[in-house]
Amino acid sequence: MHTYRLLTPAVLALTLWLSPIAAHADESCPALAPIAADAAITAAPGIALHGSPALAANFAHLPYVNPDAPKGGSVKLAGFGSFDNLNPFILKGEAADNLGLMYDTLMYQSEDEPFSQYGLLAQSVDVPADRSWIAFNLNPNAKFSDGKPVTADDVVWTFNTLISKGNPFFRAYYAEVQKVEAESPTRVKFTFKMAGNRELPLIIGQLAVLPKHYWDGKNFEDTTLTPPVGSGPYAVKDVQAGRSISYQRRADYWGKDLPVNRGRYNIDTIKIDYYRDENVMMEAFKAGEVDFRAERVARLWATAYDFPAVQKGQVIKEEIAHQNPQGMQGFVFNTRRDVFKDVRVRHALALLMDFEWMNANLFHGQYKRSTSYFSNSELASSGVPTCAELAILEPFRAQLPETLFTQPFTLPVTKGDGNIRDLLMQANNLLKDAGYEIQKGVMTNKATGKPLTFEVLLFDSAFERVVQPYLRNLERLGIKASIRMVDTAQYQARLNERDFDMISGGFGQSLSPGNEQAGFWSSQSAAIAGSPNVAGVANPVIDQLIEQIIKAPDRDRLVATTRALDRVLLSGWYVVPNWHLSSYRVAYWNRFSHPAHMARYSFGWPDEWWVDAGKDTALKQ
Repeated sequence: MHTYRLLTPAVLALTLWLSPIAAHADESCPALAPIAADAAITAAPGIALHGSPALAANFAHLPYVNPDAPKGGSVKLAGFGSFDNLNPFILKGEAADNLGLMYDTLMYQSEDEPFSQYGLLAQSVDVPADRSWIAFNLNPNAKFSDGKPVTADDVVWTFNTLISKGNPFFRAYYAEVQKVEAESPTRVKFTFKMAGNRELPLIIGQLAVLPKHYWDGKNFEDTTLTPPVGSGPYAVKDVQAGRSISYQRRADYWGKDLPVNRGRYNIDTIKIDYYRDENVMMEAFKAGEVDFRAERVARLWATAYDFPAVQKGQVIKEEIAHQNPQGMQGFVFNTRRDVFKDVRVRHALALLMDFEWMNANLFHGQYKRSTSYFSNSELASSGVPTCAELAILEPFRAQLPETLFTQPFTLPVTKGDGNIRDLLMQANNLLKDAGYEIQKGVMTNKATGKPLTFEVLLFDSAFERVVQPYLRNLERLGIKASIRMVDTAQYQARLNERDFDMISGGFGQSLSPGNEQAGFWSSQSAAIAGSPNVAGVANPVIDQLIEQIIKAPDRDRLVATTRALDRVLLSGWYVVPNWHLSSYRVAYWNRFSHPAHMARYSFGWPDEWWVDAGKDTALKQ
C-alpha cells in the first residue's frame, strides 16, 4: 500500500489552540499549556516538526547504522505483477519497484525520530519563527549521475513540473506553496500561502530533485523505459520490460560520505525479478532465486517456512519489533456509491466481520484487531474523550453523534466459534432503520426495491481467502457480495477512476501526522481522481480537524487533535476495521547482516544491511 501525503487549503484559524478549555468541558479539566514562541532557524543542518532534531549538528553517522559496513555483493529480490514505466512521478503506467534509489531528496528523514530531517542535497536550511517560508542552501558538491551540478533551478523546475504534469496528488500535496524561487545557483526559497503550518517546511524537504537539463525536449507525462538521470546512490543497470530491473551502486555517488549516508547503501547490485503468482514467488525464495522476503501473510509465516534451508540455518526467519503506528487496514467502502452513503448501512456491514474466528483459523492468532486509524501508537484514541479532546470536539457537537462524546468506540468480540447470531440481529436492526428488510431471503431497500449487493475489488489472490469468510457472514443476512479479481494495472486504473464498491486497503500513518491526512480524508481530496481518499470521505468536521493537526504548535496538541480526528473517522464507519502487527516478519538467506541497534520505525532494508562475506562464503559452500 502506497502512503501519500497531501495538503489542503486552510479552512480554520488557530484560535481554538490559543484558548483555554471551553466552558462545556468538565470543570476539573486543566487548561492547555500556553504555547511557547518558536525561534527562527538559521543555516541549520537539520529541522524537526516540534523542538529540535535529536542529533548534534556535527554528528558523524546515524545511530542505527554500521558506519564500517563493507561494500559489495548483490541481492535478488522479487516484485509482483509487472511494470512498464521508469518515471515514478506520473500517474500513467505501472512504475518499477525501488526507483527511489535513483533520486536524492533535499533532506533526509530520520527513521529514529517522529519527524526530523537532516541535510542531504541541502546542506542547511533557513526557516522563520512563523514557518511562513523555508530556504534550502544546496550542497555545492551535489551532482547528478551525468556529472552536472544540482542547482536551485533544478529544484524550481522539479516543483513546478510535479504540480503541473506529475501525479495529481502532488498538486494537492503542495497546494499551500505560494511560490518557489531560485535566489542564487545554490539557494532556493519556498514561500507559503499561510504561516503556521509546522509540517510544510519538512514536507518540502522530502522533495526529490530531478535534472531540468535531462527532461528538456522530453514529454514528462509519457511513460518511459529509458533510465532517467538522477542524483541518488544507484543507477539503473539493466531493464527487461515487465520482467526485471537491476540497480548498480554508483562508485561516483557525490553524497556517499555525508553523515546521513555513512554505513548505508552497501550492496553493489540490486536485481528485482517480477512474478505474477504469489505461490511461484514463494517457491523462488525457497529455491534461492530470491534472497529476501518481508512476509505479510500470517498463514505463510506460520506454515510455509518449515523447509530444509530454515532448519539448517541457511535461511533466517526473524521478527523485528518496531514502534511504528500501524494505521488502519480494512475493507474500505467507496461512499460515493449509493449503497454505502448511509452510515447505518456501513456500521451494519462492519459488525459482520468475525475477527476472532478469522484470527484463529486464518492467521494462527498472530494479529490484533485495529480499533484506531493510528493503531500501535500514542495517537490512537481510547476510552471516552479526554479533556483536551473535548475542547477540540465541542464546537462540532451538533454535527457529530452524541455517543462519540459519551461512549468508547468498540468493536464486537466473538467467541471465535463462528456463531454470530447476536451480531446478525444488531446488523439487521441497523439496516431496518436505514430502510432495508429481507424479502424472499434477500436484503432489499424498501423504497427502491433494489437488493443490498456490492463487489469487492482485489488484485492479490492471497486476500481472497481473507474476504470470503466475511462475505459468507453477509450472505447469512441476505446480502449478496462478490469478489472481482483483476490484475494490478486494472486495479490501479479502477482505483484512480473510483470504479469500485469496496477494496481491501490500508492507510499508513507516521508518528507526526499532518498534511497527508488531507490526502486521506479531506473533501478536496475526495474530488481528485487518483488521490488517496479512496473512501470518498467528505466531512466538514474532518476538514477542520485536519487543518488543526497541520497547524498544531506542539506535540501535546498534535496528539490530542489526532485522537479527536480518530474518533470522528471511527464514528463514520468508512472501513470495516481489520488487524495489525507490531513487528516486521522477514526471512532471508543467511548471507546478510544488519546493525545490532535498528531504528525504531524501520528495519532498514536494503539501505542499512550488507552482504556479509563470511556468511556468503559459508552459504555457498
